[in-house]
Amino acid sequence: MTQRTIFSLTGPDTQHFLQGLVTNDIERLQDGLVYAAILTPQGKYLADFFLVPADDSILLDVDTSLATGLMTRLNMYKLRADVTISETGLHLHRGLDAVPADGFADPRHPELGWRAYRDTPQDTDTTDWDALRVAHCVPETGIELTPDTYILEAGFERLHGVDFRKGCYVGQEVTARMKHKTELRKGLAIVNVSGEATAGTPIQRNDRDIGTLLTRSGDKAIAYLRFDRAGDDMTAGSATVQLAE
Repeated sequence: MTQRTIFSLTGPDTQHFLQGLVTNDIERLQDGLVYAAILTPQGKYLADFFLVPADDSILLDVDTSLATGLMTRLNMYKLRADVTISETGLHLHRGLDAVPADGFADPRHPELGWRAYRDTPQDTDTTDWDALRVAHCVPETGIELTPDTYILEAGFERLHGVDFRKGCYVGQEVTARMKHKTELRKGLAIVNVSGEATAGTPIQRNDRDIGTLLTRSGDKAIAYLRFDRAGDDMTAGSATVQLAE
């Protein structure tokens, strides 16, 4: 499980501030966790995170590698908004059993279990989260999600991470245009892999690069592919690659 940093956002302008920045509808917090992202004005990925309803604040659960950059970006947009952003000492706990009283179901996929935020670290966690991510084509920061990523290519609509009715946010115009005016020609897919190939290996077909192998678990992997060029006889190094059924 990746390291996470948990921030707290407080103040009377918090919901309005976030609503104008992130890809999802803040009103969904009344139902539990909200998975969302913040984008560049050109519609490319900057960070993904979970927003968490709390008594008098909204918690923000983000990969630690993105925490400093995200807080810089939020403070840049904050201007005169009455919002205070501070790091908490909370720790993420995850599990696949029944959702505990202080937990929330992961909104991306039912098989991803629950998340809870507690004062002490989680003692043990033997869950193979990468295997679950691969099985359900769930992207991860720094692997499938990079500064070149468009969130619709990464499956954010399927993962309930974007709302097309909430109104404007940074990068919304590009995202909406990809949704309504074009057919996605590239994106993430689950593939079967036979042979040795590691993350980052180019995928080829007919001697042309058509994608990249990303997270692998056993004989399956997440791949970024040109859909119009994918098909039989794909390779990644010495391994053979096939679209999973």
